[in-house]
Amino acid sequence: MEFIDLKSQYEKYKTEIDTRIHKVLEHGQYIMGPEVHELEETLADYVGVSHCITTSSGTHSLEIALRALGVGPGDEVITVPFSWISSAEVIMLVGATPVFVDIEHDTFNMDASKIEAAITDNTKAIIPVSLFGQMPEMEAINAIAEKHDIAVMEDGAQSFGATRNGKKSCGASLVGSTSFFPAKPLGCYGDGGALFTDDDDLAETIRAIRTHGGVKRHYHTHVGTNGRFDSMQAAVILGKWPGFADEIQKRGDIGARYSELLKEHCTTPKVLNGNTHVYAQYTIRVDEGRRDEIVAGMKESGIPIGVYYPKCFHEQPVFEHLGHEYGDFPESEKASREVLSLPMHPFLSEDEQKEIATKLIELL
Repeated sequence: MEFIDLKSQYEKYKTEIDTRIHKVLEHGQYIMGPEVHELEETLADYVGVSHCITTSSGTHSLEIALRALGVGPGDEVITVPFSWISSAEVIMLVGATPVFVDIEHDTFNMDASKIEAAITDNTKAIIPVSLFGQMPEMEAINAIAEKHDIAVMEDGAQSFGATRNGKKSCGASLVGSTSFFPAKPLGCYGDGGALFTDDDDLAETIRAIRTHGGVKRHYHTHVGTNGRFDSMQAAVILGKWPGFADEIQKRGDIGARYSELLKEHCTTPKVLNGNTHVYAQYTIRVDEGRRDEIVAGMKESGIPIGVYYPKCFHEQPVFEHLGHEYGDFPESEKASREVLSLPMHPFLSEDEQKEIATKLIELL
């Protein structure tokens, strides 16, 4: 059994992916070739924004966007302490200071009610993370940011394809970021990412920073980086793209089936009113003291299990200088000790789900 079944996905789209890859091999434009531009147009239209700018990774997307927003030394950026480390490390990479606010118990996403207390004169941006596949309360977050003249960048690395009140993930804030890491809902076969915005000037700055600081060759207007996406990876995504809507539908159906099977036995994911959930990970809660035992028992039965994320940012050595202690962010800390993620992908059969649920219930 696969935790995320990329092999079955490739077999389904093999003809389309292979055809797209061979076109790249034939024309030889391996960096920023026509496939990159086609993908950017396709995804911008899908998200419903004016600009999609692809990048070399989801982490690089976040960093480039912060640079484009002018965030740097002396500035503060608010994010959550429970996520993959990219959400916070990029803040330090641009010389700014991460400021953490706790998450909601039910959704694992940023608790909007705690944001204003964390805002100072130095706050320059907010990075809410759409963790595990659904968006946070973006309307509330955007309203707070507008009141204080702060930029909002959704970290939608795990939620591409999800919606909130009809708005697509990555299209509900000033700028949205996603990742095309292979395990993501829309993944390539290497690293990759993208930024989305309706702001023409911001998009132009992002494009410049992505390509060594200039949109014209040998003319550099910004301190830039090599954040370009390559044509082969764009070809892979374009090969998969015709099946993406169907995969999103199946993810929702599989997530709902898991919840129906498990709702009497553990804490299953809550989907906010107005949200759709793409279940990048199907994540439940179990008693902290039993998690290791349950994970071991599942793996012994041949069922792969993931734990995202066993330590919060403020518990990591790299963030010790921020001066936090255990207990400062109780919901994040509780989640980090209780969550575990079950196999989740669009090719998971109903029989496999029943096998997973039966074994989990037995262990619980």
